[in-house]
Amino acid sequence: MTESSGILLVCATPIGNLGDVTLRVLDALRTADSIAAEDTRVSRKLLARYDIHTPLEAYHEHNRATRTPELVARIERGERVALVSDAGTPGISDPGEHLVDACLDAGLRVDVLPGASAITTALVASGLPTQAFYFGGFLPRKQGERTRALESLAGLDATLVFYESPGRTAATLASLAAAFGGRRAALARELTKLHEEVARAEIGELADRFAERELKGEVVLLVGPPEGPEQLTLDEDVVRERLAAAAAQGLTRRDAVREVAAGLGLPRNEVYRISLGK
Repeated sequence: MTESSGILLVCATPIGNLGDVTLRVLDALRTADSIAAEDTRVSRKLLARYDIHTPLEAYHEHNRATRTPELVARIERGERVALVSDAGTPGISDPGEHLVDACLDAGLRVDVLPGASAITTALVASGLPTQAFYFGGFLPRKQGERTRALESLAGLDATLVFYESPGRTAATLASLAAAFGGRRAALARELTKLHEEVARAEIGELADRFAERELKGEVVLLVGPPEGPEQLTLDEDVVRERLAAAAAQGLTRRDAVREVAAGLGLPRNEVYRISLGK
């Protein structure tokens, strides 16, 4: 085997339904010398489905520091290494990007074999504008950092797309509602699987709907761009009067903000700001 025959094959795998794998990816997985997988347990299911017996080895966030130079050295010696993630295309919000970068830095050949993608699947299914979109990966776990990250995106004229784990979805939806109140949004989970769900609603309504639900499966959250003038006429005196009336009825600040924002057709984050006297 000559040095020039070494290659990294970046293989997109199904995001749920194992039938979504491409013929090119199956051929690459069969002919590779080894498969570097983010989670070997997940990848074994795909290999078993298609009767593939290529050696499988772990490549993930916790071992990439040592495994990356090892894999690069093997590719330099002429090996064909297939890279797969848990689902979708390696390098998108997973450790695969480090191996790709290392191979490119070493002047090695990298071929990307396209396939299923949770980003584009969720985007099209959401019904939100697709001509421009921003993918933000996983938002920060800490609320303050998450809030600052979202504030920086407030003026972006594009659909926003984020990944999230089921356990943190409610908190992230609450942050999205505070930052982008009034915008259309969607939540997609279990894409291409038996229990696939795509929920579409105003972001505040969506946050309320999923505040107490226990979810399973990885989640994609999407928020549409500002529609028309998010620049709706904002009469702060009227907002204050409505907030005061809501408070007099015994509503909490959160409920008052929600009611006033919906009644006036204003972004919830703007009404919340006024409620704080800012």
